[in-house]
Amino acid sequence: MTVLTAVAALTGFLRTVLLAGGVVLATVAVADWAVRTRRLNPFGAVARFLRARVDPQLAGVERRVLRAGGSPTATPLWALMLYVVAAMLVLAALEMIASLMRQAAFATSLGAGGLLLLVVRWTFGFLSLALLVRVISSWIPTLAASRWIRWSYGATEWMLRPLRALIPSLGVIDITPIVAYFALQLLQYLVETILLAALR
Repeated sequence: MTVLTAVAALTGFLRTVLLAGGVVLATVAVADWAVRTRRLNPFGAVARFLRARVDPQLAGVERRVLRAGGSPTATPLWALMLYVVAAMLVLAALEMIASLMRQAAFATSLGAGGLLLLVVRWTFGFLSLALLVRVISSWIPTLAASRWIRWSYGATEWMLRPLRALIPSLGVIDITPIVAYFALQLLQYLVETILLAALR
């Protein structure tokens, strides 16, 4: 069994487990929301069970919801949303690992030039990811200041600053990340085409 086969099997297994967990969590979240909004009897057996077993697990999420000005009745739904996002991130990370491993296998089959091609692909992939993270974090001001996001600003500012001097913004919309993304894709295509031609 190769490593790629193992990663594919793990991804399939985790997809099934995360889906089943999502269905269970969705059921619990909807029931907890119904109790909190008094659509279910708040003194019934289900409500007592949820208050004793589920609500303590949601305390951290509820604190964040309240700090953000949300209603505590929405806490179970926010918890479900967090689960869905986390599950998607885990599956995307596994898919990315499998893709990187396939690229590495292809590059090693081409020899030393293939390794150079691999470095080029991974460098452009990293820069594209940094642009995407930067754009998404700019929509959420508190996220942009996070130390987990700051790396994307350092990795992309060198290409965005000259573009901002050339391209005017459209009101409050800065289109330089979009231009930079397409320029990166074009440059990657050109560099990879030249490298592949040299390897043949």
